[in-house]
Amino acid sequence: MKTQLGRRHFLRGTGALIALPALESIGFRRFASAAEVAPALPSKRMVFLGFGWGVTEESWYPNIEQPGSGYELSKGLAPLARHKADFSVIQGCSNQYNNEAHWGSTFWLTGANRFSVPGQSFSNSISADQVAARHLGGDTRFGSVQLSSSDTKNSGHGPGLSLAWDQRGKPMAGLDTPLKVYHKLFSADDLPLEQRQAAIDEQRSVLDAVLLDAKRVQRGLSKTDTDKLDEYFQGIRDIETRLGKDEDWLEVSKAKPGMEAPREGLKGREEIKVMYDLIAAALQTDSTRVMTYRQPVAALLQSMDINVAPHNMSHYVEGERMDASEQRDVAQSELLAGFLDKLKATKEADGSRLFDHVALAYGSNIRSIHYLDNCPTIVAGGGADLKLGQQLVLSKDTPLCNVWLTMLQGIGVKSERHGDSSGVVKELQA
Repeated sequence: MKTQLGRRHFLRGTGALIALPALESIGFRRFASAAEVAPALPSKRMVFLGFGWGVTEESWYPNIEQPGSGYELSKGLAPLARHKADFSVIQGCSNQYNNEAHWGSTFWLTGANRFSVPGQSFSNSISADQVAARHLGGDTRFGSVQLSSSDTKNSGHGPGLSLAWDQRGKPMAGLDTPLKVYHKLFSADDLPLEQRQAAIDEQRSVLDAVLLDAKRVQRGLSKTDTDKLDEYFQGIRDIETRLGKDEDWLEVSKAKPGMEAPREGLKGREEIKVMYDLIAAALQTDSTRVMTYRQPVAALLQSMDINVAPHNMSHYVEGERMDASEQRDVAQSELLAGFLDKLKATKEADGSRLFDHVALAYGSNIRSIHYLDNCPTIVAGGGADLKLGQQLVLSKDTPLCNVWLTMLQGIGVKSERHGDSSGVVKELQA
């Protein structure tokens, strides 16, 4: 018997179970006739794939004179030809507050103004994936999963630990190797149940003690210090929430991924490919429904035997640097095409494709060189009810967050704004 009810819901209902109606969610569906049973719809998922250093402007963007479905794929997007009907290229979007030439992902999903807090030279806000996690992450072992790379220093990403930023605008850690991702998602816990429960209880005791000490100094603080302490308390509450989720899943074995543990030391092209495989496995097993991946660029170039430094490549001129940039674009598109193949080949319990229930975004916060407008943006998948198979050429400086808001509303998030958004992209809605 499969159930969507969590362990805590069941325990709360135990005492009054005899008085409850015959709930399908706790097993009574098996007494219904076949004609009466409607298969459960697969859950929606959301994935953001971000890279630094931008793209090669001259050969990645399709011709803006060809909007709609009749556009021709550019050289940089040519490997995606077999999926052309299933993704859309969006031109014209940017984050209005972005002012750092090589911060390819720091504000990509937040649209935040880094100077919005007086007296601070840097602040951020919640990223679109974490808004989605609030909506989709309650019923899965992991509310969201962040992937990164061990090679971020030379990959043009800027401050942050992943693409994700929590509700306080604080960076969220990312798993930086395929092997770490595999163990986190799928490897069995070695400790006995009692020891794992004891570890959670111990962490709660520490939190209680720390919280008590913090409250003792709360009186008499300045407004600035009070704000800092409130932020601290929110961090404590976030940890308590994670501990509660860990406790909910203590007695539930991790899913089997249908793939072997990746070998250690994967870098560049092979690293990205295996990370994509792990994303598909995590979504298929419903271990999580929200994922981000901050991709490597420097390691990708090295794996392609390109000896141009990534920063120099991003400041390309005709010749070796531009050739390296174009090769990078093609390689990234080939990897993305393979990932879309995987999502289409992976079947849900009802026989539909995983691809049809995933809302996917791919791109960067920077166009090329030091240009921060017209961020390269691709959306794909059927999870957000988007109009795919087209090139959208939006008015100059349309907030990139308009795209994220459109996708969030498409997966069921009831929000009228995200970041610096000014509304949804109606041309993108199916």
